[in-house]
Amino acid sequence: MFQHWFSLITLLTGIMVWGCGGGDPDRRIVTIYSPHGKPILPEFEKLFESAYPKVDIRWLDMGSQDVLDRVRSERANPQGDVWWGAPATNFIQAADEGLLSPYRPTWADALPPEFRDDKDRWYGTAQLLPVIAFNNLELTRETAPKDWDELLDPRWRDLIIIRYPLASGTMRTVYSGMIWRSYQHSGSPDVGYNWLRRLDANTKDYAADPNMMFQKLARKEGLVSIWLMSDIMLQVERYGYPFDFVVPSSGAPILTDGIALIANGKNAEDARLFIEFVTNIDNTILQAKEYYRIPTRGDIPKDLLPAWMANISVAPFDINWKVFSQQSKTWMKYWDDNIKDRG
Repeated sequence: MFQHWFSLITLLTGIMVWGCGGGDPDRRIVTIYSPHGKPILPEFEKLFESAYPKVDIRWLDMGSQDVLDRVRSERANPQGDVWWGAPATNFIQAADEGLLSPYRPTWADALPPEFRDDKDRWYGTAQLLPVIAFNNLELTRETAPKDWDELLDPRWRDLIIIRYPLASGTMRTVYSGMIWRSYQHSGSPDVGYNWLRRLDANTKDYAADPNMMFQKLARKEGLVSIWLMSDIMLQVERYGYPFDFVVPSSGAPILTDGIALIANGKNAEDARLFIEFVTNIDNTILQAKEYYRIPTRGDIPKDLLPAWMANISVAPFDINWKVFSQQSKTWMKYWDDNIKDRG
């Protein structure tokens, strides 16, 4: 029932966003599927259309897992042209299913191999760090949980708000990362499943989208959450939310956020222009400064990036992303069928 309701909301939201596009028949339409939301998508729509006035950018804002599901459902008649934003695990699955078209950006040689597909089907644009977020009107960095396992302490019962994982590539990666910690040594997900059961026991609500999660956290319906550092920083800076965060002391499953051409899109030529535009050096620096996105490109001058990026210290989980991607779907189905709301 929840999934049906959530899909309906996503569809209605998509219809409203599509309606924002212009009706000029002389303009070529490029459709972007993305979880980046506001303010990133409207800003880059304006920037791109200013540079290419003959192109009309239309975008649909939805969770990254919802993008993957939508691209799958549209395989026979693709409606999107570019998929901008999702963890590498989502792009790996899409590439394996033949849902992406190869495209080698002009800056491809500036990207380390771990941030790209070896057949040019997707490229990483930023590194995204999951952190423990909290309402800083009630907690401080000293009193908030400092590492993943501290989230299981009974003191946090009914005080944790989580973005609904099945619709979110970010939370799928985080949850699967908690399983991976033991799975990589034992080959069994059981210890990880038990960890997620204990987290579920402390979770008050699974928010349908990030905005609902932010609102619940701000209203103190919960005091603690898990989300991306870049997005938490953006909510504080742009919207004045009372948030702060802790970088988990044991490390984190750092996400590679990607971009790709959707296979058989209707406007591949302009879609390639869009990819080049949002990933060029100037716009990569803009995203680093304004949206706190850590670039994957190795050719960005360090002195042009925010100083805080040089001071971030976190140990990335040692993950075999191919195996991780293959197992994640099974793990998350088990969570949904056997763990969610049973704590």
